[in-house]
Amino acid sequence: MAKLYFSYAAMNAGKSTLLLQAAHNYRERGMRPLLYTSALYVEDGVGLIRSRIGIAEPALLYAEDDDLYQSIRDNEEESKVDCVLVDEAQFLTRDQVWQLARVADRLGIPVMCYGLRTDFRGKLFPGSMELLATADTMREIRTICTCGAKATMVVRQDMNGRVLTDGDQVSIEKSVYLSLCRKHWEEAVGRWPVKGP
Repeated sequence: MAKLYFSYAAMNAGKSTLLLQAAHNYRERGMRPLLYTSALYVEDGVGLIRSRIGIAEPALLYAEDDDLYQSIRDNEEESKVDCVLVDEAQFLTRDQVWQLARVADRLGIPVMCYGLRTDFRGKLFPGSMELLATADTMREIRTICTCGAKATMVVRQDMNGRVLTDGDQVSIEKSVYLSLCRKHWEEAVGRWPVKGP
């Protein structure tokens, strides 16, 4: 039985690297993986899943109005799809998460989603929230804070290193993101020490 998987982490944990490794493993066995990434990550008109360790691979793009079930079904009619791999899954809409669940349930194709759990404000992304609620299997990919503890949160910094606490949830810009443990995130965003009595 095919399943919907969600692998989540803070920034720089290696999510895209693991996705690209999974795609390689499928191809090595003569199987066809179908790769998707958010249209926010288009480069010169091409979808690209890029790992910070230097590997990259083209991918189909999805935007918030796209029907992923239909897209995958159309690809399946062309040639058998053995697995669907989705990068930047935090940018999926709630409907798209259910479309991917239907791919697993109705088409029998495993779907593996990789993405952030929370944004720089400590809030769940809509796609991540829906995946946490509906995925058959969830896996936390670990990365570390500057103190060596497990990083579960992310701060957004401007180009001068100033921590930003306001702004759009989705911002593909020249900001710097830093993964921190909850304790150091709370300090970085000014929630500790608590002011008052």
